[in-house]
Amino acid sequence: MLWGMEKPKPQYVKLKHYILHQITSGKWPPHSQIPSENDLVAQFNVSRMTVNRALRELSDSGAVSRVQGVGSFVAVPKVDSPMFEVRSIRDEIHARGQVHVVNVLVRELVASRAVTTRRFDLPVGSNLFHSRLLHLADGKPLQLEDRFVNPACAPDYLDVDFTVETPHEYLTRIAPLERTEHEIEADVANAKIARILRIEAGDPLLILSRRTWSRGRVASLVRLTHPAAIYRFVGAFQVGSNQHS
Repeated sequence: MLWGMEKPKPQYVKLKHYILHQITSGKWPPHSQIPSENDLVAQFNVSRMTVNRALRELSDSGAVSRVQGVGSFVAVPKVDSPMFEVRSIRDEIHARGQVHVVNVLVRELVASRAVTTRRFDLPVGSNLFHSRLLHLADGKPLQLEDRFVNPACAPDYLDVDFTVETPHEYLTRIAPLERTEHEIEADVANAKIARILRIEAGDPLLILSRRTWSRGRVASLVRLTHPAAIYRFVGAFQVGSNQHS
C-alpha cells in the first residue's frame, strides 16, 4: 500500500500516492466517485487543506475530475497510445487537437556500455548516438524519450533538428522499419524523472521500451516514459491474423 513511506514525505504527497494506487490498480475504475474530503480527512487523520491540495494536484494532472458541489471522480484516461504500432508522438498529439513541442535535453555520441551494445549486437564500447527528448502536449510533459541509435543505420542522426523532425520521423525516412520488439513496464518516478515530467517523486509511470531493426541491423533502442496518471497503452489482436495494431 502506498500510504506507507520509506522516508518523510508531505502528507498530501502520500495521499496522492494512495489515490493513484487505487486508480492504477483498478480498484477505483474510471467514472467511480472518490471518497469525500470529509471521509479522507477522517480516514487518514489529515487536515482538509492537505486533502484539498492532493485532489487539486490530481485534477491538474488529469487523473481526477472534480465537480463543484458533487465530489471528485476517477477521470477517463486522456491519452491512448497504440501498444504495438510504431507511431509518431507528434501525430498522436496533433490528432487530439493539441500543440506538440519538443525540448532537446541530450544529443551526443557515446561509447556505449555492455548492456546497451548487446541489444544492438555490437562489440562492447561501440559508438552509438544518444538523444533524450521531452515531448509536451499543450505545454504539459507527456513523454520522455531516451534513445540510442546505430550510426551505421542513421549516420546524420545528430545533425537533425528534432524540434522540426522528430527522431521517429527521421528514422522512418532514413532507416525503413523491418521489425520491432516491445517491452512494457510500470515503475515509480525518482527525483530526476519527476523533475523532468513535473510530477512528484514516487508517482507511477508507464514505460515502453522498443527495439527496431532496419536492413538486417538493430537501428534504434528507445525507452519512452510517461506519467501513468494521464497515459495508457491500448492494443488489439484479430484472431486468425498475425497483424498487431
